[in-house]
Amino acid sequence: MQFYLGLDFGTSGARAIAIDSQGTIHSEQSCTFDRDRVRQPACWKQALFELIRSIPENVRSQICCIAIDGTSATVLLCDPQGQPLLPPLMYDDSGDRTFLEQLHAVVPEGHCILSASSSLVKLLTFQSQREFANARYFLHQADWLAYLLHGQLGISDYHNSLKLGYDPATESYPDWFASPVLDNVRSLLPRIVPPGTIVGKISAEVSSVLGLPEYCKICAGTTDSIAAFLASGMTRPGGAVTSLGSTLVLKLLSTHRIDRSEYGIYSHRLGPLWLVGGASNTGGAVLNHFFSVRELNELSQRINPEKASSLQYYPLLKPGERFPINDPDLQPCLDPRPEDAIEFLHGLLESLSRIESEGYRLLQQFGATPLQQVLTAGGGAKNEAWRSIRERYLKVPVRSSIQEQAAYGTAQLARQGIMVNSSGSTG
Repeated sequence: MQFYLGLDFGTSGARAIAIDSQGTIHSEQSCTFDRDRVRQPACWKQALFELIRSIPENVRSQICCIAIDGTSATVLLCDPQGQPLLPPLMYDDSGDRTFLEQLHAVVPEGHCILSASSSLVKLLTFQSQREFANARYFLHQADWLAYLLHGQLGISDYHNSLKLGYDPATESYPDWFASPVLDNVRSLLPRIVPPGTIVGKISAEVSSVLGLPEYCKICAGTTDSIAAFLASGMTRPGGAVTSLGSTLVLKLLSTHRIDRSEYGIYSHRLGPLWLVGGASNTGGAVLNHFFSVRELNELSQRINPEKASSLQYYPLLKPGERFPINDPDLQPCLDPRPEDAIEFLHGLLESLSRIESEGYRLLQQFGATPLQQVLTAGGGAKNEAWRSIRERYLKVPVRSSIQEQAAYGTAQLARQGIMVNSSGSTG
């Protein structure tokens, strides 16, 4: 029997899921990042190796393909040996807006890189650091983690690279990449391949250290939110997946591509269709800031989801929002805070549901396929009160994905990568 391993690197931890050719899970491992080390690539590497080592030997020794997802627009600047030169810029970090203004002069209006948190703006921002002179590679989190396994640098996938400016429709960097604005960074750009493409076999050293078979192949990866969508099995236009993790991520399968950077909307290619969506900085991290897991479970059961809360929050832990409002200076709104914890939680869940609804309304306003159904992934999917509140706002059926873990979607990507490679198709 052969197994396919998916590794998901989220905002607060990582997970590994191994499946067989039928999609049955044979191993599932997870770990939580230390809050003080979540921005340290050494922490990611430790999690990667420990997760793989924790897989039972009878499964680990028969893993034939691995794929990895990471948080979108979490990026690193690396030297010729692949060592990070600076602390990574994370998914919710903003780059230097001076470069954003320069890009506005050469990039088509509405492009997803026209955001202070885009990968391209972050790459340009790295120029101001002394260490930039030693840079050779600009990589996304998933790219760098995969490199640790296969040893090849300078390769990325077109899901992670969308916010770098790569056009998945033409499978090329656009003509405006010839602009003088990009002169100093052009040589650092990765080579882009479709997600799931076999990049190479695991290195002999890593194979020995981790107990993986020498024939194990490593695929180009994807982002965590797309991996969650892949896990859902949603294939019809109008179907959507909301990821209720630390952040709030919306993905709607559409026949039309929508790119409106001024609203934080962008589209990923998914076969012949487009995955239209946006990612908000609000989400479960706000809930976990105020409540323990036990409190969330107990208090949620005492909420009447059919009764609307009068509290109007915009739950952020720090200033800055990406979608459905794209405003790096947007201030958190968490007042007034009632003394009753149930009432406060109700207000937070209601406000998060309102933001989700506004997000889907905006996608459809700009031409995405009308919303028909929403599946839910992430930790918040288990909260029945929240589900009922969201269904009241969205006015379509809302249910949990049968498989909601991003690592499961990445494992499916690894399985598809082997199938595509075996058939000789280029996708």
